[in-house]
Amino acid sequence: MIVVMKPSATEEELQRVLQRVEKLGLEAHLSAGESHTIIGLVGETGRITPNAFEVMPGVERAVRVAEPFKLANREFHPQNTVIQVGDVSIGEEKLVIMAGPCSVESRSQLLETAHAVKEAGAHILRGGAFKPRSSPYSFQGLGEEGLKYLAEAREIYGMPIITEVMAPEEVDLVASYADILQIGARNMQNYRLLQAVGKVEKPVFLKRGLSATIQELLMSAEYVMANGNPNVMLVERGIRTYETYTRNTFDINAIPALKQLSHLPVIGDPSHGTGKWRLVAPVAKAAIAAGADGLMIEVHPRPAEAFSDGAQSLKPKRFQALMDDLHLLAAALGRSL
Repeated sequence: MIVVMKPSATEEELQRVLQRVEKLGLEAHLSAGESHTIIGLVGETGRITPNAFEVMPGVERAVRVAEPFKLANREFHPQNTVIQVGDVSIGEEKLVIMAGPCSVESRSQLLETAHAVKEAGAHILRGGAFKPRSSPYSFQGLGEEGLKYLAEAREIYGMPIITEVMAPEEVDLVASYADILQIGARNMQNYRLLQAVGKVEKPVFLKRGLSATIQELLMSAEYVMANGNPNVMLVERGIRTYETYTRNTFDINAIPALKQLSHLPVIGDPSHGTGKWRLVAPVAKAAIAAGADGLMIEVHPRPAEAFSDGAQSLKPKRFQALMDDLHLLAAALGRSL
């Protein structure tokens, strides 16, 4: 349920509504807009009628929210959430580009790639220190050594870093190095992990599961937010369908749908969404045209030698060409890089 206060409501009237919410055993979340203040009620609201609040002074109306996700719901929070990571704002007019290798393979490989993506205009450096792989025999990442290389690259190039965390017991370790915690597609419904990242003060980059619905993605975001962390990014990275030509089917519909349903920033991942480097640039542009707030792009100086996902990684020159095109596209859409 949401309670919408009148534009003329006084602070005293607002506080009386909040007191009633507390007495009913519910949690209140305030969202102050230009003309209205909205109070989102979280908890067991089924036994409460809208009239319980509509009779109160200063209340314009009370409305039940049909969707099961509450904190991530745009009805609860009409204004776009903007996530601040150092000097980078995610969710505003300016598009944010995250780029780097799928896996941190060595210090030299990471620093070489970091230099290339920084020169091309990327804002955030990505790289996997812990890698969830379909085969137990594939490269699993360098672990804490990889985290140290990422932290060094941040110091040298001045870019915030994003990397994946795979288990609740690793959250504190990864959070001690990373600026953004990535939850991979395979862990989107790992609820203990979602609860754990909800308890730390680091933004969460939540990827849509391999076969997850849009509502399931939003419910996973709700787990993080319900545990105290409001800074969640929703990531479309392709879903599994009957199509075998591409690695996944990038769901362009999901981007405007998520922007309508939720106030959280939406990011496109065309690298995993296609699995083919030749398709990354056109799908990246489509994601921005559909309303994405940014992109995550895999870049490797020598994709043929990559320990993972070389087939979908752009070489630095191709990444630079994509960035040049994105400048033009962003300007045409009234946005910028």
